[in-house]
Amino acid sequence: MAGSGIAARNQPGREALDALARALLLLGAVPLLFRHRWPVPVVLGVAAVTLGYLAAGYPYGPVFVLIAVACFAAVVHGHRTAAAWALGLLWTGHLLLSHWLYRWLPPAGDGPASWGRELPAAAFAFAVLAVSETVRVRREQRAQQRAERADAERRRADEERLRIARELHDVLAHSISVINVQAGVGLALLDADPEQARTALTTIKAASKEALGEVRQVLDTLRTPGDAPRAPAPGLARLPELVEQAAATGLTVTVATTGPGTGLPPGADLAAFRIVQEALTNVVRHSGSRTARVRIGYGSGNLDLTVDDDGPATGTEAGGSGNGLAGMRERAAALGGIIEAGAREDGGFRVHAVLPLRPEETP
Repeated sequence: MAGSGIAARNQPGREALDALARALLLLGAVPLLFRHRWPVPVVLGVAAVTLGYLAAGYPYGPVFVLIAVACFAAVVHGHRTAAAWALGLLWTGHLLLSHWLYRWLPPAGDGPASWGRELPAAAFAFAVLAVSETVRVRREQRAQQRAERADAERRRADEERLRIARELHDVLAHSISVINVQAGVGLALLDADPEQARTALTTIKAASKEALGEVRQVLDTLRTPGDAPRAPAPGLARLPELVEQAAATGLTVTVATTGPGTGLPPGADLAAFRIVQEALTNVVRHSGSRTARVRIGYGSGNLDLTVDDDGPATGTEAGGSGNGLAGMRERAAALGGIIEAGAREDGGFRVHAVLPLRPEETP
């Protein structure tokens, strides 16, 4: 209102601002309150009110801010066509008013407008559309970047949950299998051979203590995700412990190593340990064989793991989630490796994994 009053004083040839002029200005401004909810009706309505204001002969000036704001909102919300139509109709209507209909419209005695005025008017319309489109594109880019960051955070969270699930499965499946076997031995020999039953209970105590320690380590990483773990992650250096635990269940494990066995990167070392651990756990739970063979080959760019047992499969329900083989494949795939697991032709079962090492990590 104030700006239009100042513009009226500088345009003596136009109609003075009266009640109708102020009503039209208000009628053009009020719909802008709803420009985000109904951008298309607002931009078309504001264009019509602005055209009516100009047809009544009122002074040029801040009235064009109304249509600029309405067009900006329409474009930002994706209604570029409606904004272009509104500006196009307003400009066309202005041409008719200024060069043809002026004879029958106020102010009295007004002549045709200079064609030189039309170029700034067209430039104004294009500028409004260009600025609005630029803002819309930048907003969409920011929204896309936010969505990509959110997707990346969700993927990282999913990967972390999967990693923790694999760790917990591998720790608990192995330890609980040992405990289950030793509990059965203890129950069977409790009266006939108390000393052997005591040995089984000792093994249960050691296995449960180790499992609790590893579970606590995994849970600590959840509570303090940015801190380093309190204990080193397990690796092939702890393979003798697996052999000892398997021996406590009555499984004899032989280990053969070829190549220089030093300097494995932490990720490959942990994956190799867990794959061997899960393979031996499956032998204890599912195989009738009491022997297993572990072969570890340190190559120039790969770590080769093979775990064999002579079977046959027991065919009995051993409990568990059935995710052991899937977990081994996920660990190998995370390093870009492959894993094959299946029955051999002679009746045994083999787990064979190849874990590639990056050149700078090759032992």
